[in-house]
Amino acid sequence: MHSPVLERMPLGSPPWPTLDPFLFCVHHKDAYPKANAELGPAAALSGRQLGQDFGGKDGWNMYHGLVVPGFPAHPHRGFETVTIVRRGLVDHSDSLGATARYGAGDVQWLTAGAGIQHAEMFPLTKQEAANPLELFQLWLNLPASGKMSPPHFSMFWQPRVPRVRGGTDGANWEVAVIAGRFADAVPPSPPPDSWASRAEADVAIWTLRASRGARLTLPKAKGENTLRALYFFDGDTLRVGDETLRGRAVAVVRCDEELELGATDSDVDVLVLQGRPIGEPVAQHGPFVMNSRAELQQAFVDYQRTKFGGWPWDSEAPHHGPSRGRFAKHADGRVEEAPPAPEQGA
Repeated sequence: MHSPVLERMPLGSPPWPTLDPFLFCVHHKDAYPKANAELGPAAALSGRQLGQDFGGKDGWNMYHGLVVPGFPAHPHRGFETVTIVRRGLVDHSDSLGATARYGAGDVQWLTAGAGIQHAEMFPLTKQEAANPLELFQLWLNLPASGKMSPPHFSMFWQPRVPRVRGGTDGANWEVAVIAGRFADAVPPSPPPDSWASRAEADVAIWTLRASRGARLTLPKAKGENTLRALYFFDGDTLRVGDETLRGRAVAVVRCDEELELGATDSDVDVLVLQGRPIGEPVAQHGPFVMNSRAELQQAFVDYQRTKFGGWPWDSEAPHHGPSRGRFAKHADGRVEEAPPAPEQGA
């Protein structure tokens, strides 16, 4: 009998290994303390390498932020970012003039395409309580035909991300369906130039949570060449068919047939990434991902010349204040107020 697990490895510090068409996967989990009046941590920042703080001191990072944690203005070209916020808030601003605050299970899908600058700041809005943050950011490659597509900004608000639930007698599971159909759940449409917008690409992004004793079945993929990776990032053991993953691990699994997962000894959390490989050359340098070195060099020239539209904000690290709710203002001026969401999403 063949094993459903084709490859496995320990899940170390992010970024985690990925399979084509994914380029990058990072899990930020920061136990931020109470906030100060500037929406930063009410704690001394001595001992941190400010501007490049990834050491995890006291259980949290400032990243590239100096006052508010996060990632001030930086450019991208040639791929997409998918940001899944499980706890906390992200303040987005970009060179198109779009801006947003999202969190609590919301997802932002940003096609960088021909080029965009954006900032991703993590404002701490609670001065009387801790401000935990947890999110995934994925980089999804674009094929050569889409590398220079127009930038596109989408918000998938938490109540509009389908959730499939099951289980019995307290052994329950839930799957958040961000991309790719799961059972009868159809997620929001990806951006128009995304690899995920092609049915034959078979892209799926699911987060699943299962309580101890729960079992659920992942559907088979549609395509013969589709690849699937399971990122088991929280829990003691995860049953994958007849095999067991222990502790934090990533497994590349067969997806040409249904696959049963089981939470045997504890509650578990798993990120599932799936897709048919693009299968094209990848040339990457920092924030740019193209198909050749010449295209990378052109990306740097174009950015130096145009700044991908410039930066219309007064700060390199803009945020939206202590009391603004979740919202999105698109480049065309259209404003969305986010529907209410629970404090924590799956």
